[in-house]
Amino acid sequence: MGKKIYVGNLSYAMDDQSLTNLFAQYGQVESARIVMDRDSGRSKGFAFVEMSTDAEASTAIDKLNGTDQNGRAINVSEAKPMAPREGGGRGQSRGGFSNRSRY
Repeated sequence: MGKKIYVGNLSYAMDDQSLTNLFAQYGQVESARIVMDRDSGRSKGFAFVEMSTDAEASTAIDKLNGTDQNGRAINVSEAKPMAPREGGGRGQSRGGFSNRSRY
């Protein structure tokens, strides 16, 4: 499995295919996904790209970080693992009061 890359400060005009084409210059792209806002359907301005090898990912990071893409200097770095979210997920209590009787 290759290295996952974070890409920030993307132009809102960038789409998944153009992101794939940009990174394909440096190796095989396993996946490229721009994160979209679920309410508006618009890009949030960042994405994740997965390359097939760590060497290809490192080369892409070195070559693309800080470059101008559609008028914006993109930030390219190794993606960090997602931190656990506070407050629990669905179906988990967040504390506080309940309408259920305790007796």
